[in-house]
Amino acid sequence: MSDQPTDTLRQQALAYHRDPKPGKLEIRATKPMANGRDLARAYSPGVAEACLEIKADENTARDYTARGNLVAVVTNGTAVLGLGDIGALAAKPVMEGKAVLFKKFSGIDCYDIELNESDPEKLADIVCALEPTFGAINLEDIKAPDCFIVERICKERMNIPVFHDDQHGTAIVVCAAALNALTVAGKRFEDIKIVSTGGGAAGIACLDMLLKLGVKRENVWLCDLHGLVHEGRTEEMTPQKAEYAQSGGPRSLSDVIEGADLFLGLSGPNVLKPEMVEKMATRPIIFALANPNPEIMPDAARAVSPDAIIATGRSDYPNQVNNVLCFPFIFRGAIDVGATEINDEMKIACVEAIAALARSTTSAEAAAAYRGELMTFGADYLIPKPFDPRLLANVSVDVARAAMESGVATRPIENLEAYRDRLNASVYRSALLMRPVFEAASTAARRIVFAEGEDERVLRAAQAIIEETTETPILIGRPEVIATRCERMGLEIRPDRDFNIVNPENDPRYRDYWQSYHDLMCRRGVTPDLARAIMRTNTTAIGAVMVHREEADSLICGTFGEYKWHLNYVRQVLGTSNLYPHGALSLMILEDGPLFIADTHVHTRPTPEQIAESVIGAARHTRRFGIEPSIALCSQSQFGNQDSDSAERLRAALELLDAAPRDFCYEGEMNVEAALDPDLRERLFPANRMRGPANVLIFSHADAASGVRNILKAKAGGLEVGPILMGMGNRAHIVNPSITARGLLNMAAIAGTPVAQYG
Repeated sequence: MSDQPTDTLRQQALAYHRDPKPGKLEIRATKPMANGRDLARAYSPGVAEACLEIKADENTARDYTARGNLVAVVTNGTAVLGLGDIGALAAKPVMEGKAVLFKKFSGIDCYDIELNESDPEKLADIVCALEPTFGAINLEDIKAPDCFIVERICKERMNIPVFHDDQHGTAIVVCAAALNALTVAGKRFEDIKIVSTGGGAAGIACLDMLLKLGVKRENVWLCDLHGLVHEGRTEEMTPQKAEYAQSGGPRSLSDVIEGADLFLGLSGPNVLKPEMVEKMATRPIIFALANPNPEIMPDAARAVSPDAIIATGRSDYPNQVNNVLCFPFIFRGAIDVGATEINDEMKIACVEAIAALARSTTSAEAAAAYRGELMTFGADYLIPKPFDPRLLANVSVDVARAAMESGVATRPIENLEAYRDRLNASVYRSALLMRPVFEAASTAARRIVFAEGEDERVLRAAQAIIEETTETPILIGRPEVIATRCERMGLEIRPDRDFNIVNPENDPRYRDYWQSYHDLMCRRGVTPDLARAIMRTNTTAIGAVMVHREEADSLICGTFGEYKWHLNYVRQVLGTSNLYPHGALSLMILEDGPLFIADTHVHTRPTPEQIAESVIGAARHTRRFGIEPSIALCSQSQFGNQDSDSAERLRAALELLDAAPRDFCYEGEMNVEAALDPDLRERLFPANRMRGPANVLIFSHADAASGVRNILKAKAGGLEVGPILMGMGNRAHIVNPSITARGLLNMAAIAGTPVAQYG
């Protein structure tokens, strides 16, 4: 493949950087600046108070400024990946990109700093002078050997982490991949022979880290453009290369590759020839990391060594060695404990955490981001994908622990599990709100039956349920299909070993199920033949019958199909005089907090009685999330100024609610704007009984509720939990086809809560 971008890609990339705003970064305020009072606190005179606190105790800078979450990406543009010495200004798009990755993957704010300074000692002086501004420094794209000098000086003089990512980030990810490659090949670090090409910063750092993991120095053979680095050589030698000099005279790569277990390439294209691969040991490990064209293309290597384990720096082949697996997370852990440096213990913790994640079950989020790619641990999956959301918590926590244990943490974290939860909450937006629900669910071991048990999202949810809860999943589907898909997706769970299955095509309970269904439906036009057919083909009806027969505690269905189709069978089988669906409640997690919406699915045009039931049910379910309900009945009408059908039904519902004591706050009818803006509501109706913005919106028509829900999802970035089927005592929930595996896990926790007290 050519290393020159196509005209189409070039134009797309330029447009991406140019529109709708030039560049990839902007600065946003974290505090309001709406009036004179805000100005007085943000600047003069209020800002002086923060300044004086920091002068008295420098550690408080983390409390009163952004420094504790701010990293500088610093370069002089002398060794930009794939581009060489292009200068500081031309390197700015790369550094902006690095800053974006910091924010995206670890929530760290970042400034990119490009410096026109080629002298390494002067460059180090400038970087050291930046210490008051930043919590850590990421050196980037500085040529060797200058980068060694800059990093050494900065680490000696600065009391914050300084990390040259081209060296150590590359080394960490390479070593994580090597650790798992050796596991696959059945080899050990202390036994292997390594041949490496390229004596630059990244190559030397990789070799240094491999030695720390157990590789013997005498088993490392380093080659560059002039051949083997050997004792007595003077051409383009550096102190760092000299550390790996072998005895004897000049030799070529072809001479020393014989019997090598691991080839580590950080040099240039086509350096490793197929005939050289043939000389390597059995089950060779080939890391051809030159970018964009590797030292050997994977297909060429496998043509002569079919069992080779191969990694590259490219995204279009398996095992992409990408620094983004490391730097956001090692910095996150380091700055959160106030580490004064990033030491070897922290780097090794990072290596082991990344490697361990690849050996575990693939996350649903990573599978969705890389749909169609095989992500089961093995020769073609040695390291996790960058979009695996578990990296943040797993790697950062282990790095933080290593910093504390090695004595470089100035702000140790007492509760690492709480820290892990906080990091997960920043990745999984539902995590914090769902915590009370998961805690309640952990008190009872309920059986949850999934109607669409063959669906990939359901299978991933089942894996997570088994790992994270006390619930027991039951899947309706064909065992051979479920087993095949679990294996293909790299899931550890297997039918009948980890969870139960109901096979619609051949289940010993079939006769019991169709007879139970017929007994319920025989006076509603369902014949025995129809009952038999439904129990062979309708998985929602099968799941509902299981709950009816008390073989399961709750049904989750709806990953495909229309909501009311599923609702029909839930009503038929599970509806009673005391249990009947009276509304669907969706929790929308927004940037400024949670907002509940009802009724989104059950009643198209609810009666006043049905609206009142939705209000009562919404209040109960809102409290399950540890939130005190503040409920607004929403309409076009504003506190009686219209006599529309919608307004009249809401006013009638309000009368029904007022007829009995209530232990929650509600008000209506009003516009959504008035519901969410307490100042506006106070001006329109000073006597209203609500205080603050509403957190539950109840609508008098499903079109309105559903429309608001969908707009919040599509345009406001709202994350939905639900819909929760109110009124069924947690015996059934019907989800939407757009639900994710994480969403199904959340619904299982909701269904898994023993909630006789909830409607």
